[in-house]
Amino acid sequence: MDETGRARWMVLAAALSFSTGGAVIKLCGWQGLQVAGGRSLLAAFVLLVLVPETRGGWTRRTTLVSIAYAMTLFLFVLSNKMTTAANAIFLQSTSPFYVLLLSPRLLGEARRRDDIVVIGVMAVGMSLFAFSGDSASAIATNPGLGNTLALASGVSWACTVMGFRWLSRHGEAGGAESAAVMGNLLVAAVALPWVGRGMVLGGPVDWACIAWLGVVQIGLSYILVSRGMRKVDALEASILLMAEPALSPFWAWWVHGERPAPFAVAGGVVLIGALVGRAIVDRARRVAVP
Repeated sequence: MDETGRARWMVLAAALSFSTGGAVIKLCGWQGLQVAGGRSLLAAFVLLVLVPETRGGWTRRTTLVSIAYAMTLFLFVLSNKMTTAANAIFLQSTSPFYVLLLSPRLLGEARRRDDIVVIGVMAVGMSLFAFSGDSASAIATNPGLGNTLALASGVSWACTVMGFRWLSRHGEAGGAESAAVMGNLLVAAVALPWVGRGMVLGGPVDWACIAWLGVVQIGLSYILVSRGMRKVDALEASILLMAEPALSPFWAWWVHGERPAPFAVAGGVVLIGALVGRAIVDRARRVAVP
């Protein structure tokens, strides 16, 4: 297998690992803040040890971006505790909607005509979640609030992505890596009192869940996707990473028997379709330019 083939498998493996987050968060008996803090503490350690770029470049700009990333980490965990894994990942996947809306003003990036179409399609997909009618359960205790937190995580992730672009424009090499570690350390610091209580009360399954989430689902997966994308173009990477929202509901169903509402599934399909479609159009436009 050549280098490009191995890179594709790296990105796909990262997406598969990312997709397990919802099911494993629900499996862990710790409270949301405990899960977020324990997961981020381990993830920060893995990144600091294995990625040298994360040990420097801690500036005011990276600090600002790390706050947006930390909010994403918090909100995603809390939303998964309160709503279905499908809703949590689908609604977080709305982040490109906010990037398209905000990047012209915040980053000065021109908006194309087809971006308006993508925004409209994604708005339709998002609106379908209002009709999902999810009811509370033992693993989705407050679907309404959970959906709201998941939407907020989409906004914070959009801010993180735009922050990464902002760091790159200011020539801060390794800024994204530094912001990722700082964000995880911030989550761990804020959640430390709850993490400590979890260390006393947690059982073997809880510890196994936190180890998977911190070491593999964030730490090693981040390394895989960052290295894989050095050889995989944007279109392939975008499509391969769609395995995360596509498979997250499957893991939740397989582990917990969780079934997302039909309208939520329809909304997720529309959102994923809009993102894949835009990636294909972008690729076609780049190929057409000599």
